[in-house]
Amino acid sequence: MVDIREVPEADIDRALELAYLVFHDRPEKDGRERHHALLTRCDRIGAYEGGALVGFMAAHDFRLSVPGADLPCPGLTFVSVAPTHRRRGVLTALMTERLRRTAAARGPLAALWASEAAIYGRFGFGGATTGATIEIDSTRPLALRIDPDPRPLRLLDPAEALAVLGPLHEAARRRRAGRPSRSPERWTGEWLTERDEEDEELGPPRAIVLGDPDGPPAGYVLYRTKGEDGTGPLRTPGLVRVDELEAATPAVAAALWRCVAGLDLTGRVRAWGRPADDPLLHFAADRDQVRVTAQFPALWLRLVDVRAALTARAWAAPAELVLELTDPRIPANAGRHRLKAGPDGAAYEPARAPADLVLDVRELAACYLGGTRAAELVAAGLVAEHTPGAAAALDAALRTGLLPHTADEF
Repeated sequence: MVDIREVPEADIDRALELAYLVFHDRPEKDGRERHHALLTRCDRIGAYEGGALVGFMAAHDFRLSVPGADLPCPGLTFVSVAPTHRRRGVLTALMTERLRRTAAARGPLAALWASEAAIYGRFGFGGATTGATIEIDSTRPLALRIDPDPRPLRLLDPAEALAVLGPLHEAARRRRAGRPSRSPERWTGEWLTERDEEDEELGPPRAIVLGDPDGPPAGYVLYRTKGEDGTGPLRTPGLVRVDELEAATPAVAAALWRCVAGLDLTGRVRAWGRPADDPLLHFAADRDQVRVTAQFPALWLRLVDVRAALTARAWAAPAELVLELTDPRIPANAGRHRLKAGPDGAAYEPARAPADLVLDVRELAACYLGGTRAAELVAAGLVAEHTPGAAAALDAALRTGLLPHTADEF
C-alpha cells in the first residue's frame, strides 16, 4: 500500500528525479532550477512507499477563463508514477486525492495537458480545446485579403515586456475561453526565458507590439528565431517560431503576421498551438502559403462540481433539458438533473423527468467551453439523445463567438 500525502519542499528534487525518469528527460542546470522554483509555487502530493517517492502530482494555482466568467482551476502537472509501480493504482490514488482537494476548496474545475491522451478520460477529463500548428512559407511576401493596421510597430525592450504584455494577455483571456491566468513568475519562467529548453538553437524571446506611441498597444507577437542550416539541397531556411500572437482586430493580426513573415534571413514561420478558428486562415490570400500542418487536443478539462460549473458560465441561448450524467469518480455529480439556462443565467437541479440526453461527465467537460458540439458526440455514439433536437439545443446554449483556446502548456 502507498501513502498519499503532501510532498514537502525538501522532497522537490526527488519529485523532479522521478519526473525526469518517467518522461525520459535530463534538463541542464538552469532547467532544473526553473522546475524547482516552479514546484515551490505548486500544491504537491506524492505517493510514498516506505521512504520511497513512487508517484507525484503537482497543481498550479490557476484561474481559467470560461464564457462570461473567470473560475479557479488547478492546472495539474508533473504527473509521474515510477515504472516499478505502474498499474498498481498509484495514479488513481493521486487523482482521487487531487479531486478531493479541489472539491473541498469549492473548485468547480481542474485541467491538464495529457502526455498520453488515452489515460485521463477514465478520470473524467475531456478534451475541451483544440490547437493547430500553422506554417507560413515566408520566402515571399505574405499575401493578405485585408489591409493590415497601419499604426507603427515597436520592438519591446526585455525589461518592459512583462508590464506591457501582461495586460494585453488578460484582455485576450476575457475575449476567449480556455485561457489560464499567468503570474509574473510564469511569464518570466516560461514565456520570457533567455534559453528555450526544447530547442537551444532558438534565440531569445522577442516581443513586438502595435499601436500609437501615445496610446495602449492593440496587439503583440512573441517570437524566437534561428538562422538557416545546411547547404545546397539540404539547406533549411531560417525559422521564426511564433509563441503567441494576440490582436484586438483582424487588421492588427494581419500587421503582426506580415511583420514576422517579413523578417530578414528567414523563410519559414511556425506557430504551434494556434486556435482552430485563427482569422489568419481566412484572411490569408494564398492557403498554399499558409498551411495547417497539425491539429490536436490541447487543454483537458474536468468538471469537479458540475452544478457550480454550469451555473457560473454564460449561456448564449435559452435551453431547458434533463441531463442524465454518469461520474464514477465523483458520485455527487451523477444522476438526473434539469438544466434551465439562458442569457439571464442558469439553474441545475435534481429531476425525475425522463432524460433528454444521457452522457458521461467527460463528454460534458468537452462541451463545457463551447469547443465540442454535443451533436457530434451523439453522432459518435458517445452521447445518447432521447429527445430529438436536445443536443442541438444544448449546443446553441453553449455556443461562443470564438472557439476556446490555450497555448499555455503546463
